[in-house]
Amino acid sequence: MHKFRVEYLSASLIALCCFSATAFGNESEVEGKLPNVVLIMADDLGWKDLHCYGNEKLDTPHLDRLSQQGLLFTDAYSAAPVCTPTRAALMTGESPARLNITNHAGGHPENFQKPGTDLITPTWLRHLPLKRVTLAEQLKAAGYATGFVGKWHLSHLSQSTPNSDADQLTEPELRPEHQGFDINIGGCRFGGPPSYFSPYKIPNLQGKFDGEYLPDRCAEECIQFIKSTQADDNRPFFLCWWNYSVHYPFEAPADLIAKYEQRKGPGVENPTYAAMIEGMDRSIGKLLDAIDQQGLGDETLVIFTSDNGPFDANVQPLRAEKGYLYEGGIRVPMIVRWPGHVSAGTQTSTPVITMDIHATILDATNLEADPSNTPDGISLLPLLENESELKRESIYFHYPNYAFHKQNRLASAIRSGDYKLIKFYDDDSVELYDLNKDVSESRNLAKEMPEKAEQLRSKLESWLKKTNASQPQHAK
Repeated sequence: MHKFRVEYLSASLIALCCFSATAFGNESEVEGKLPNVVLIMADDLGWKDLHCYGNEKLDTPHLDRLSQQGLLFTDAYSAAPVCTPTRAALMTGESPARLNITNHAGGHPENFQKPGTDLITPTWLRHLPLKRVTLAEQLKAAGYATGFVGKWHLSHLSQSTPNSDADQLTEPELRPEHQGFDINIGGCRFGGPPSYFSPYKIPNLQGKFDGEYLPDRCAEECIQFIKSTQADDNRPFFLCWWNYSVHYPFEAPADLIAKYEQRKGPGVENPTYAAMIEGMDRSIGKLLDAIDQQGLGDETLVIFTSDNGPFDANVQPLRAEKGYLYEGGIRVPMIVRWPGHVSAGTQTSTPVITMDIHATILDATNLEADPSNTPDGISLLPLLENESELKRESIYFHYPNYAFHKQNRLASAIRSGDYKLIKFYDDDSVELYDLNKDVSESRNLAKEMPEKAEQLRSKLESWLKKTNASQPQHAK
């Protein structure tokens, strides 16, 4: 047996034996009533990057099947147009604005000023502080086995955070195993893998053989984690599989690239990117099959989504891409399967956002938000179980930073009903769109509907103040 596999199994069994079955009721209550939770998050996967979302040139049979077995969201949003803020929001249930984790870890230097502009970006946290109570920590305390596989990107040490909890820490001390996860395979500060083929050069994920494909390896680790929990008296588990796919570098198995070379054209502009999507789908299929084969399908809540929109990919009919607050940067796929709770083969156009996933998992596992956190999401359980519509008027976004490409304008946004308003910080202007009629955001209605624009602007600014959102400043 491979050395890494031996170490992994040993760590898994030790961790599982250390759980407290009385953290949230007696052992029979934990095992008999609480669902398993599998949270799968793709990286940089766009809204139209699945067959079930309308791209007929792509083969994604396993995620298509997941959508047929559950609820597909047409208007789901990531908390931010880049990865780190969305991941922090998912772990804590708080918005990136409230967390002050507003840009991708690493990012640009502190107080960055783009040449040719007079705006200076605010200082933000580049890691998730250990003092923050995570979803994994709450579930672990409730008796769950907790496993993390894939991309973390929440342990980058901030460049200047005086008196922070990271002052005396190293990057490994901010990884998932110190944030509530018993097992961490592949989670570190990396935003993307050095390679999708072994040797991966990821510090805590060694390949079993040269040329092994990262999504397939991660699927095996997920399956092994679930098997280890079932060997421990069927303990409920929380599995976070945050895929490195389909983040740059664009690499995929040769057979899939060749397949999509034959389909190159509208819908498959980049055959390698398309091949990565199918490769990811294939690996997810292995995990879903394993869950069903072990008889766990009916007692497992499965949630699939993405951390933001795609980069260097066709986002039509949406506008822009990763790093922008236009729809192409923040509208993402989201599918939920939970037999007996979610009707199969259904869709909803109700707007939802990343923080709602956090609130939903807590609700599904009979937990409340930790008192140290301020929830910015709401449970989707009533919607999932078709009991009632969500009672919420608006969702909000705050991106006062430049993305890696430096092409975006610093902005905040609000979606209320069908209307979406974006506020830009360079000239204090706003843009207003009716997404029901104009999902491409091609017609700015701000001058035609000044009262609506002012109403939404006022709500947005009130929310920014309420969350103590950091603001870019004009250079003096």
